[in-house]
Amino acid sequence: MNTFGDKFQIQIFGASHAPVIGVTITGLPTGIPINDSDFEQDILRRKSGSKGTTSRIEDDIPVIESGLSKDGTGEMVTNGKALTITFENNNIHPEDYTPFRNVPRPGHADFTAYIKYSSRKRDFENTDFMGGGFFSGRMTLPLVGAGVIAKKILDPIKVEAKLVEVGGIPTDDWSKVEELLDQTIKEGDSIGGIIECVCRNVTPGLGEPFFDSLESMISHAIFSIPGIRGIEFGDGFAASRMKGSQHNDPFIDDKGHTSKNGAGGINGGISNGNDIVFRVAVKPTSSIIKKQQTFDFINKRMTDISVPGRHDTCFALRVPPVVEAMTAITLVDLLMKDLVKRPRSI
Repeated sequence: MNTFGDKFQIQIFGASHAPVIGVTITGLPTGIPINDSDFEQDILRRKSGSKGTTSRIEDDIPVIESGLSKDGTGEMVTNGKALTITFENNNIHPEDYTPFRNVPRPGHADFTAYIKYSSRKRDFENTDFMGGGFFSGRMTLPLVGAGVIAKKILDPIKVEAKLVEVGGIPTDDWSKVEELLDQTIKEGDSIGGIIECVCRNVTPGLGEPFFDSLESMISHAIFSIPGIRGIEFGDGFAASRMKGSQHNDPFIDDKGHTSKNGAGGINGGISNGNDIVFRVAVKPTSSIIKKQQTFDFINKRMTDISVPGRHDTCFALRVPPVVEAMTAITLVDLLMKDLVKRPRSI
């Protein structure tokens, strides 16, 4: 449920309103230097506080509990044992979630969590919904922490994700994006976005045909991020409207480089040496102040619901570093598995 990967494996733990959240990483090579400053940039990119994001502000300070030792120079490096990173939850408001004991929030996992995990099937009002619990976007912070370490291992492979669209508006026209955010905030509603990820210097030959194709492995990782609604590689869905002469990628050298990249760097489920390019659709935030009509599971009737509290108007604004993290984690795991079959340096 909370574990991903094979050779490079991560396990997340905690919940939105638990004392701590964190991640344990196993399969790390030894000797990788790790220090607190490594985490600053990606954690800051995910952090809330700007327009359109939640007012819940946490310190988000990573604490490395295990897995590091001093080398001969006194630098802290991985020692090959499981590495655990924790983050404290201090700014919690559990009282915000009391009204949802009877009425599961539309778009959330409240109902499905009750169905799957409630020990007493008629005890809906006692199911823990605080902050979304284990389903919360808060749980993406440990993923970012693990991704920082994965990206250090991947170098010189670079994984970069950026927000390219908000609510249907390209981000290169940011003034219009801000206008839409302001309007949506006034309406008490929410909007989604699209994130593009590019992986450069990727080793050709990663992935397998069919069930362990590179696309399917990356997609598995990306859909583990709460709120993802779609993914496309290269030309993506536009390929269905093209002719073969438009979508094909002609080769331009004996290293496999191509004049275009309609396949997104993958053929037959295997990396071809070109940039891996994909885009991810992020849904609008489910928690909105705007009234919706839904079902009261205790009183057995339709009712109005408004979700107050501290929620992102557009949580896609904070997702790019999470996409990078899960992509890097996937690529490291595949590289380590590939090394078993075809030994070579990462």
